[in-house]
This record gives sequence, C-alpha cells and structure tokens, in this order.
Amino acid sequence: MNWLEALILGLLQGLTEFLPVSSSGHLEIGKVIMHIQANDNLTFSIVVHGATVLSILVVFYRDLRNLLAGAFRLEYNESSSYLVKIILSMIPVGVVGIFFKDQVESFFTGNLVLVGSMLLVTATLLMITNFVPSGQRKIGYLDALVIGIAQAIAVLPGISRSGATISTAIFLGNKRDEAARFSFLMVILPIIAANLLDLLGMEAGGTGSIGWVPLAVGFAAAFVSGLIACRWMLSIVRKGKLLYFGIYCLVIGIVAIAAGLL
Repeated sequence: MNWLEALILGLLQGLTEFLPVSSSGHLEIGKVIMHIQANDNLTFSIVVHGATVLSILVVFYRDLRNLLAGAFRLEYNESSSYLVKIILSMIPVGVVGIFFKDQVESFFTGNLVLVGSMLLVTATLLMITNFVPSGQRKIGYLDALVIGIAQAIAVLPGISRSGATISTAIFLGNKRDEAARFSFLMVILPIIAANLLDLLGMEAGGTGSIGWVPLAVGFAAAFVSGLIACRWMLSIVRKGKLLYFGIYCLVIGIVAIAAGLL
C-alpha cells in the first residue's frame, strides 16, 4: 500500500464511518479496486479505526466529560443511567465479536455481490426512515438493547452501522438528534475493544508490509474526514435528510452487485 492508496482509504473510512453508507462496504470495494493485500488490511484497519475513535472523542468531548463526571458521583443519576444504556447497547456486538469473530471475518473477502446486497438493505432502512414521523421519546433501556442488536447486525460489510442504529432508534420513536448522539457514543468502546483484540492477535514487530508513511497518511486522513463527517451527520439527522444517502446506497449497491457478477 502506498501513501496515495492510504490517503484514499483513510478518507473513505473517516467519511463513511459516520455517514450512513457503510464504511466496511466502501473499504471492501476500495480494497478490491486497488488490490490491497490481506496482510495490509489488519494493520491499516486498526490505525484508521483508531483515528475515527479519536474524532468522536473530539466532537463529543463535553458530552463524555459530563457523563463521566456524573457517573463518578456514585449515585444513580441521568449520567449513570445513560452509561448503563450504552453498556446494554454493547452486549449484542460483544457477543458477536467474542463467539462469532471467525464467521464475521469470513465475510470480508472482497465479495462485491454480498457488499452490494447489504448496501441495498442499508438503502431500504434509510428510505423508510425518511417517512417515519419525528419521535419525542428519550432512549430507554430496552431501546438501547434493540439498537445494540442493530449494531451487531451491522458488522456485515455493506450494512451501515450509523445507518442501522440511527434508523432503529428513529423507528422506536426516539428523537432524531438523540438517536445520532447515542449512535456515535455507543460505538467508542466496541471499536477500542476490537482494535485491542486485533493488536493482541498481531505478530510482534511492526506494520507488516505497509510502511509508516502510509499509516500516518491514512490516520490523518481518517481523523480529519471523520471530524467533518461526524459533525455533518449530526446536522443531517436533525434535518431528516437521510433519504439522499438511501438513494446513494441503492446506486452503489446495484453497481457493486453488477461488478461482482461480471
């Protein structure tokens, strides 16, 4: 992987991690197009996912500070309640990550037909969301668990994590801005945990065949584009304009399926 490929994939990761178009699906398509080697995938994936987590921490710094400050008061309050909901949302993806890791990884083989089909699922979710009236409920404990199940399903390449979780929260009648906030905050610990597991599973001694310059370029690209996309996505959800991303996923999904069949 050279620095230009790292730049492109880093931008893809940062933008598509938060926009409801599936980062995993776009990275799979990008790797197929640029013929990225398998031993480069894990190292690069860890780096760019770390960059997107950092962008979330920057955007939601005040929210996280207030939540942690409230939780450390050692009393049951709004902050501790919200953290419990986040923990509940992590259970389904944790189960998938621990017990079905090998099965999940078997889907990441550059299968464009699978990626395209899952992008069509994402497109359907986003298009339906456009016609759901804006709810006024706050996310409850059962809501958090159901949203967590949506996140677990979104490990499939082509199903957007943010698209699936935000859509599910909206279907449950929750406020749109709260749906987006919860979607971004709930992913922080799962991404960190997944990266730590990947690091533990890596062979000691470096970055594989990918050099430090491409890794640095990919990290910077993912971080900056992640900051932009995260803030943009919050505005998009508030305005209820997810339909356009549904149309985009529909088009890309059809193209990916056609390319995979040819």
